This record gives sequence, C-alpha cells and structure tokens, in this order.
Amino acid sequence: MKLNGREISLEGKIQLDIFLENQGYKLTRIAAELNGRIIPKAEYSTTFLEDEDSLEVVTFVGGG
Repeated sequence: MKLNGREISLEGKIQLDIFLENQGYKLTRIAAELNGRIIPKAEYSTTFLEDEDSLEVVTFVGGG
C-alpha cells in the first residue's frame, strides 16, 4: 500500500486505527484520506486496509 506516497508492505488486512497507531500517529491529531475519501474517526475501527490501498494522513499541529 502507499502511505503518504511511500510504499509500505502489509501482512494482510488491518484495521485503520491499529495501523495508524502502529505507525506512531495520535488518532486525535490526524485526518485520514483512504483512496480519495476522508474517513470519519468513528469509522477508523471498522475500516480495513489492504495492500492496494492509498492512504494520506495529515497531522494537526498547534501553536501560536
């Protein structure tokens, strides 16, 4: 699969929330777009990633 344009190999189907946490993302500070569709946070645990998917993750940064 692709994560932010870089190739990543998956061992099989994996839930989006578990994958993101394994990649070091804080789920409360990101937005995820899977195959061109923004995924609501409520669907992270019911959305599964497969090897042909493309995922873009944007991290929100606070500051002033």
